Amino acid sequence: MVEILLDATVRAGTPILFATLGAIINERAGIINLGIEGLMLIGALGGFAGTYLTGSLLTGVMAAFLCAFVAGAIHGFITVQLRGNQIVSGLALTMFGIGMTALFGKGMVGMTIEGFERIAIPGLSLLPVIGKPFFNQDWLIYFSFALVALIWLFFYRTRWGLAVRTLGENPAAADTCGVPVNLYRFLAVTIGSGIVGIGGAYLSLATTPMWIENMSAGRGWIAVALVIFASWSSPRALLGAYLFGGITAMQLRFQAMGTSVSAHILQMLPYFFTIVVLVVSTIRLQKGASQQPESLGLSYDREDRK
Repeated sequence: MVEILLDATVRAGTPILFATLGAIINERAGIINLGIEGLMLIGALGGFAGTYLTGSLLTGVMAAFLCAFVAGAIHGFITVQLRGNQIVSGLALTMFGIGMTALFGKGMVGMTIEGFERIAIPGLSLLPVIGKPFFNQDWLIYFSFALVALIWLFFYRTRWGLAVRTLGENPAAADTCGVPVNLYRFLAVTIGSGIVGIGGAYLSLATTPMWIENMSAGRGWIAVALVIFASWSSPRALLGAYLFGGITAMQLRFQAMGTSVSAHILQMLPYFFTIVVLVVSTIRLQKGASQQPESLGLSYDREDRK
């Protein structure tokens, strides 16, 4: 029972994990992106269409990344180059993603593909309790494990990662040191958006290998909350994503068991916990326990530097 629940937790938490990691990259550079929900849908449709047309899951994942990358470039251009309002631009991106995927995905609704297959890691997959949940999964889940470590190493062990973190804390200082602020911020937004798109692709290529309109079902908003809960840290994002994955897995399990609790109440659980997470994170932020970038949400113009 525990092994089955852990397995479901990992699979349910993976798309949220990708979305959260992408959002962390955005916000570490000082750019708020509330378009995560729309980017996940764009990635889901791009991944499904790419796989359906070519028969290659790898091509589908690459298509998801590129589609979300391009969509993220719109947000990057507005917020970085034009110094537009980041909140409004992000919300517009979400609405754009919902509308665009509904339009272009209309003809694909109900179509199915062959999704990802599990790949057992010899020896480790036979471990009790944790073997199947963590070492007998598809390669995209293994990639998510590696991505958590790579993002942490990038931010804390490379000069480029230090530059990106400086953009989120004090872009004027980074500019003084010769860091191309606009270029780095734009790349952070686009690459982070592409990673969010992979999270969407996991929904249409692994969780439910078919295209369903609005299949992200609010996971993008959960990811936005998780960024704060994780204190902009990729390892903490892993734990947070699996926490919500576990909640989702439990509510599905309760429904399958025929519990007397209303299915509508069970479906509310992940979003109820999202509110709880936001409240707790806000309290931590007010007490100074959060690691929020100092210049998060602030546009930078060299002419305004003092």
